[in-house]
Amino acid sequence: MIQSRTIQTAGGVAIPLTTITGAKPGPVLALIAGNHGYEYPPILALQRLRAQIDPAALAGTILMVHVANMPSFLGRTVYFSPADGKNLNRVYPGRADGSVSEQIAHAITTQVIEPADYVLDLHCGDGNESLRPYVYQAVTADERINASIARLALAFGIDHILIDRNRPTDPAASLYCSTTAITRGKPALTIESGLLGMTDEESVECIVSGVRGVLRELRMTAAGPPPVAAPVYLEPSAVIASPETGLLYPLVERDQKVAADTPIARITDFFGEELAVVRTPIAGVVLYVVTTPPITKGQPVGCVGTPRALS
Repeated sequence: MIQSRTIQTAGGVAIPLTTITGAKPGPVLALIAGNHGYEYPPILALQRLRAQIDPAALAGTILMVHVANMPSFLGRTVYFSPADGKNLNRVYPGRADGSVSEQIAHAITTQVIEPADYVLDLHCGDGNESLRPYVYQAVTADERINASIARLALAFGIDHILIDRNRPTDPAASLYCSTTAITRGKPALTIESGLLGMTDEESVECIVSGVRGVLRELRMTAAGPPPVAAPVYLEPSAVIASPETGLLYPLVERDQKVAADTPIARITDFFGEELAVVRTPIAGVVLYVVTTPPITKGQPVGCVGTPRALS
């Protein structure tokens, strides 16, 4: 059975949700797209999956949040909601009586994450980020959860897997969507596939294929792609923030290999005078780099992950 409805926040934001209930019992998998509204491939991937999945061949239930951050999606904004200036993926688990973004986070936490057994938070490079596909694999103090997350990461099929040991541990201040699930005892992943506000077929199909791999791994469907055969684990990693506000000129490309101290961007003022050269503190692979001119002090310029073989 396929059901469509909207989750309503206290402030009146409507979050579109599809529930696909399988003919056989099984786990509940939550698929959440659009925590950042300018990240389109996950949103398109869920529309495609909704049309493809046959409830008669499904064991368990799939919860699909098609667009979590509707104000940002309709407003075409990068990172921050035009309604309250907040990053939805930094305010989880939210508050029922909070700002617009906090109300959205609370609704998704209580009506999607808490009923789920597994959660995939589907992202891509935002409208300013040139990004190569990768997955965040969180590591916690709970080895049972860790093993399940590692299984999901391999099943999704993206070969670059970033090991993340620094996510919050307090369920009441989880900040991130996937961390909200993990701090409630539910294995979860953050997926990245897509770039620069594009809707390219490769990025969309990467997410579709990855979800099908997870469905197969969880025995919710009989068919699906196999786990990734040769994963590249990335640890450590570094998100490199801008030291200045101005115009950004990238000096590297996504997926480029860089040595420590390599310049990844230069920043000028609005008259063209150089303010800073931004360098990577670690060697590794450029997972994403900002390639559009506007840059604000403290915002990401790029992210580099070190393959374990290089560490």
